[in-house]
Amino acid sequence: MPLYRRAMKQPQHVKRVLEMVRDQGLAATINRVKGQLDAGTPTGYSAAGTVIAVGERVDGFAVGDRVACAGAGIANHAEIIAVPVNLATRIPHGLESDEACTVTLGAIALQGIRRANPTLGESVVVLGLGVLGLLSVQMLKANGVRVIGIDPDPKRRSIALATGATAALDPVDDAVGTVARLTDGFGADAVIICAASSSDAIVAQAAQCCRRKGRVVLVGDVGLSLDRADFYAKEVDFLISCSYGPGRYDPVFERGGADYPLAYVRWTETRNMEAYLALLAEGSVTLAPLSPEVFPIGQAPAAYARLKDAADRPLLALLSYPEPDGRPSRRIALAAKPGLSGSIGVGILGAGSFLQAVHIPNMLAMPERFHLRGVMSRTGATAKAVATRAGAAYATSEVDEVLNDDAIGLVMIGTRHDLHGDLTLRALRAGKAVLVEKPLCLTDAELAAIEDFYAAHPDGPMLLTGFNRRFSPAIRRIAELLRGRSTPLMASYRMNAGFLPADHWTQGPEGGGRNLGEACHVYDLFCALTGSLPVDIQARSMRAPSKQWRADDNFSASLAFADGSVCTLLYTALGTKEHPKERLEVFADGMVLALDDYRSLTVAGRRTKGWQGGQDKGHKALMVALGDGLRTGIWPIALDQQIAIARAALRIQRLISA
Repeated sequence: MPLYRRAMKQPQHVKRVLEMVRDQGLAATINRVKGQLDAGTPTGYSAAGTVIAVGERVDGFAVGDRVACAGAGIANHAEIIAVPVNLATRIPHGLESDEACTVTLGAIALQGIRRANPTLGESVVVLGLGVLGLLSVQMLKANGVRVIGIDPDPKRRSIALATGATAALDPVDDAVGTVARLTDGFGADAVIICAASSSDAIVAQAAQCCRRKGRVVLVGDVGLSLDRADFYAKEVDFLISCSYGPGRYDPVFERGGADYPLAYVRWTETRNMEAYLALLAEGSVTLAPLSPEVFPIGQAPAAYARLKDAADRPLLALLSYPEPDGRPSRRIALAAKPGLSGSIGVGILGAGSFLQAVHIPNMLAMPERFHLRGVMSRTGATAKAVATRAGAAYATSEVDEVLNDDAIGLVMIGTRHDLHGDLTLRALRAGKAVLVEKPLCLTDAELAAIEDFYAAHPDGPMLLTGFNRRFSPAIRRIAELLRGRSTPLMASYRMNAGFLPADHWTQGPEGGGRNLGEACHVYDLFCALTGSLPVDIQARSMRAPSKQWRADDNFSASLAFADGSVCTLLYTALGTKEHPKERLEVFADGMVLALDDYRSLTVAGRRTKGWQGGQDKGHKALMVALGDGLRTGIWPIALDQQIAIARAALRIQRLISA
């Protein structure tokens, strides 16, 4: 789909891009969007196979179990997939994998029926007789419901009749009137929309088919310009069915593995998956009338070609995989771009969106300093896409592939925050220099382990936490103006961070909260401006009656430094994003230096220039400093400062959480 059409279809992403342009600048936004588009999206969201390994905290599954799995970005088209426990369920004895692999489709159809809440003897219209619609027909029939199907395709109408529908209608042949006649003039008790079309006429027809106080349930993707007259006079309810069921899009349930108690949430997405497989196993639902066609994975292009055949395309095309032959490979060799003589080989651990948009492009723009050797990411598809685009020698999903590579001298860590400390320590022990995106770590124990490493290895590899702001041109200009100052300084930093919901990953165990994950940037900046380390720290958070406002989103922290300076951060999520995000004011030697969003620096009290330019937070300059440091042995940020900043952030976290 052309980019402009994708933008029209997903306006929420356009808004996010515009916010990124405002916050990060046009060039950084273009790189980030291009990286996301080039990486693509893994295909597939429904699969079945055999368990080859289980995680340490997994209960209820064992190696050798046959399971069906769901989830976009999880149950991908691949030989090996990593699936959280709540998105997998055992396949009943006697049910074949080529039936069980439709588990996601079945759960979606079943959730739509649950939203319609049909009762024995009711009449329900299924509008759209594709795979979801035809599965819905069979489930409704099994539920004692009288089913009427509507679809323009005569082949699909024929299958609906064969699988239990009382009638199957063409939408252009007075379907509304026919539904009324089939229901004694009252209309259907409910209509389940399983169609996919941009037309608004479908939802209008659904409402017109309903009786007074009937229900319309949307499962498919159709136009939603609702006509009040279609719903108002009959007081028709309009309901949305959310994918597989309760738990969908809840990271605590899906990624974290926390279940909802059955007594309070009878049908989660996992239990919907189980119920669908049980219906298949007992024969209440069958895929045979849908005539699924199975293609070996090597013939995947032929499978997609068949689906494009408008005249004779199958309702279902399944991809099968060969039995594994030996130990699975976790490394894919690629055609690498050779590095320049003297450049350092780089390995990526965690090819997240920030690394893709910022650090990797900056690194590739310095071939005399760096060349990309290997890319590791949790998902092989992401690792391969990033590695291919950047000219790396290989992609992998295994950390040790990078750490054991003698051709790699620098490891860049861009995983979620909870892995930073452990991966940093492993890379250092492997003899690799490390650039770790902030924060350095999330716990005192991890910080102590890094300190112990350098106590035992004082000449150990270089470590650089990604505190880029101190390298920005505006901050370097401030440092010039403060050089040789005769007084300590007073500094005030305001971070209008904007609201993030509690279920955003940065707010959970993976992120550690915004004090540890973002405010640490400012603590480092204070160290850079004062040239000394904090000796006393005070912090206090807002205590709001509403639970949506977190303590580590709204707080004030004051750091006193060894040179007598006092620096204060006000961090808040209460403000609007329409207001500038960051402002720094520094008072020293009769001067007032004011920096707005790294775009404009003004100077009062001196007849000297400040700084003006496009927003530059120092990302590229950080990479330059790292390259120079690896050549000269001079650390861009001293180790004691990095340790002190991490300790300060952990101290502030305790104070504002108390």
